[in-house]
Amino acid sequence: MAAPKKSRGPAGGQGRPGRSLALILIVMAALTGGMFLSGNTTPRLGIDLAGGTSITLKAQSQPGKPDAINQTNMDTAVGIIERRVNGLGVSEAEVQTQGRDNIVVNIPKGTNSQQAREQVGTTAQLYFRPVLSIAAGAPTPEGSASPSPSGAPKPSTSADGAKATGSPTTPSATATTQGRAVTGGLTKDASPTPKASDESKASTNPTAPAEQPDGALEKKFAALDCSTKAGRAAAGANVKPTDPTVACSSEGDAKYILGPAEVSGTDVDSAKGAINQQTGQWIVQMGFTKGGAHKFQKITGRLAQQQSPQNQFAIVLDGEVVSAPYVREALSANAEISGSFDQQSAEDLANVLSYGALPLSFKEQTVTTVTAALGGEQLRAGLIAGAIGLALVIIYLVSYYRGLAFIALLSLLASGVLTYTLMALLGPAIGFALNLPAVCGAIVAIGITADSFIVYFERIRDEIREGRTLRPAVERAWPRARRTILVSDFVSFLAAAVLFVVTVGKVQGFAFTLGLTTLLDVVVVFLFTKPVMTMLARTKFFSSGHPWSGLDPKRLGAKPPLRRSRRVNARTDHPKEA
Repeated sequence: MAAPKKSRGPAGGQGRPGRSLALILIVMAALTGGMFLSGNTTPRLGIDLAGGTSITLKAQSQPGKPDAINQTNMDTAVGIIERRVNGLGVSEAEVQTQGRDNIVVNIPKGTNSQQAREQVGTTAQLYFRPVLSIAAGAPTPEGSASPSPSGAPKPSTSADGAKATGSPTTPSATATTQGRAVTGGLTKDASPTPKASDESKASTNPTAPAEQPDGALEKKFAALDCSTKAGRAAAGANVKPTDPTVACSSEGDAKYILGPAEVSGTDVDSAKGAINQQTGQWIVQMGFTKGGAHKFQKITGRLAQQQSPQNQFAIVLDGEVVSAPYVREALSANAEISGSFDQQSAEDLANVLSYGALPLSFKEQTVTTVTAALGGEQLRAGLIAGAIGLALVIIYLVSYYRGLAFIALLSLLASGVLTYTLMALLGPAIGFALNLPAVCGAIVAIGITADSFIVYFERIRDEIREGRTLRPAVERAWPRARRTILVSDFVSFLAAAVLFVVTVGKVQGFAFTLGLTTLLDVVVVFLFTKPVMTMLARTKFFSSGHPWSGLDPKRLGAKPPLRRSRRVNARTDHPKEA
């Protein structure tokens, strides 16, 4: 008779469990090594654990817009402030509305948290206004010449730092224009150099920069003191965009008479700081919307025909001039601001241009600081709760599953290593910060992971109760346990995903951690728990059904081995047939 063919084990059988085990061990080693090489050996903590600042902003009513404070504008403001703060690299900045007219901004303690706090206080409205006149920030001495927008330009600083020559009657103080110019663009005005007739046409334009400010505005300009914080706050307060106004530079060293706003921040599509490849200097690149490009082309085409300082436009944020570059040529869709920039100032201005146009103005109402000591106490309490939960799970596993508890503890350890290293690496990668709800999500994950082990162990025990030995029981139990584990983890992950999408703030930390640990549970059970169980099933301690293995057939009430009894009957019946 031909020898019977050896039957192959089930898919994913007991033949090569070492491959899966080696794979997950390599992944764990790579993640641990990456964590130490990156220098991020601890997860980034949120404001409730590491401390930080909570700022409450109150929306201010707008002149001529009594209904401006509404839910739509508040939601728009929340989105812009959040993008603006996160644009500075601040992790887990939390921005949300409170009541009808308040916005709460939580900034965790970190490298850029102070810079973010400064910019949160200046997140109102952004406008581009033509410059009519410039003077030093101090009040103009009584009896000195009044500013003359068209006849006698004030001394200014050009892009190369040289002072433009002023009239003998001009005050001797030099007005700072920040040495910046606007150039470049996808579409440039190709018209020839403007003639005298063109200049006269521009001067007759009612919104041209050369128009004379009225006497009241001149008196306000002369008395304006930009060297004090109160003076800078009062300049341009409660002014409609369609009205001319006075304003101070953000440094307080210059003051301006500005024409009506012709381009608003909502017309800016994008802005970013970059290095000019030809000069090696930092610049700010701007892109406009379709409507904004038309407006920008109109204003730059007119300003390019004027003399300094009427060839400048001011970028005005919250009534302060953050930059006042001059125009060399007519521009439209794209432009760049060049001059005395370093990396930080270029990125700050780009951030203002990208995210500074809010539908409302806000006043800083309260500032609360959460100390690191309080956050440390909360973190300690969370870790204690996690340790208690883990201890209860271990006690249950050891008392009920005995030797199988060793496999479960190894699997929990593998899951813990993967979770910790990923949290540490995700901090700098995507800005993930561990907050108190996220710690709660990790504690809940202990139960989810343990539940997967219990499902598999119970399936193995069921097979042993049916009279099978351990090694076949391990393989036959796996397909049934695998389906149950996948369905259970899918439901948990789906709940975490829905919770992450529909919630905001700290609850998202709970949902993210729950979803991450659920995915890791699948990885650990498939690549670690199952291979380890297969390998230990070959040892004498488990295969012999030791009373402390958790797989003792007598304790489980196993049935007699049906296959063995059939073979014995067949052997006893054979001589009779012969």
